[in-house]
Amino acid sequence: MQSYLVGGCVRDKLLGLTIKDRDWVVVGSTPEHMLTLGFRPVGKDFPVFLHPETQEEYALARTERKSGRGYRGFDVYASPDVTLEQDLARRDLTINAIAEDGDGNLIDPFDGKADLDNGILRHVSPAFVEDPVRVLRLARFAARFDFSIADETKQLIAAMIDSGELDHLVSERVWQELSKALQTDKPSTFFTTLREVGALKILFPEVDRLFGVPQIPKWHPEVDTGIHVMMVVDQAARLTNDVSVRFAALCHDLGKGITPADVLPSHKGHEATSVELTKALCHRLRTPKETTTLAMKVAEFHTDVHLLFELNADRVLQVLEGIDSFRRPTRFEQYMLAGEADFRGRPGYEDAAMPEGAAFRDCFNVAAAVTATEFIQAGLSGVAIKQAIRAKRIEVIETTLNKHRPAA
Repeated sequence: MQSYLVGGCVRDKLLGLTIKDRDWVVVGSTPEHMLTLGFRPVGKDFPVFLHPETQEEYALARTERKSGRGYRGFDVYASPDVTLEQDLARRDLTINAIAEDGDGNLIDPFDGKADLDNGILRHVSPAFVEDPVRVLRLARFAARFDFSIADETKQLIAAMIDSGELDHLVSERVWQELSKALQTDKPSTFFTTLREVGALKILFPEVDRLFGVPQIPKWHPEVDTGIHVMMVVDQAARLTNDVSVRFAALCHDLGKGITPADVLPSHKGHEATSVELTKALCHRLRTPKETTTLAMKVAEFHTDVHLLFELNADRVLQVLEGIDSFRRPTRFEQYMLAGEADFRGRPGYEDAAMPEGAAFRDCFNVAAAVTATEFIQAGLSGVAIKQAIRAKRIEVIETTLNKHRPAA
């Protein structure tokens, strides 16, 4: 029995990155033997165990044979006669197929270190085509490391698309990879990589059809809606680690992808279509409830933050109420972050402060300070209190707006 560090921890160590989790592969053992050593089994589809002291994962060396569609369609064979090289051969990319023994020596049968040094994502074997999740993982690694894709790997992905393998991805796995990609410093690379290999139109058609759609140059010097949304997602990544905000930034302009050609480059009413497309996308991906709600609210109201000084106080209050800001102030701040990312997601604005930001926050603060107490003390009750609160909020918002509105 021999144990080797494998996969991401070896890769990240070679890249000089912080190692979060250490994974091990065990050669020459059996499940029974692992149990006698005190390891605790946790694997359902193949033998994986937790170390009794470190709680790190130890998986028995195994091979896989394709037996059906999707990432679950595999027969797994784990036995003491499976070699380390055979286990590494079933992995997706050469940079993830490097092992390290107890003395720190590398076992690198597929030249993964060379690909790390050269910034290349390359498949280990033709078996790459058997698991569609690997296309998403490849795009995520491209975003995380800013690596390019080997030409022969692009050819394999094209074959996967032609065979319909990507149609069998499970929603939860797509969201899992997307949410990880959104956590990178430059999430746009995930989507542009998928587009480069022809997979974006299959996996995220709502995003793919944004590319090539023009916008009014006065407001959008980049013109292309797809480029704008990619810039917005990257700006959101600069502003916050909140995946929900980053996802909302991705979805905010989805409606522009279906604007009738005869009205371009105008996109009047795209907010409503963005809401519907965002709702459908979230349903398909089974995104978390709060993530879904925020994305739909940002799609619905994202234009208002940029038009703040043109709005009346009643409309500002409608936006605050629509976001449920007074009960969920955190959501209001998420909305503002998405708005700032939208503002900065244009050439020349990347480091600019959104003029409406401070004013909108002041409007929220003065409106939130209005409570029922003074109206109860004044003898009001029931619906009258609600009406009085709303009227007072409109009054204080109007006063605040007047303080912030630019001079004519």
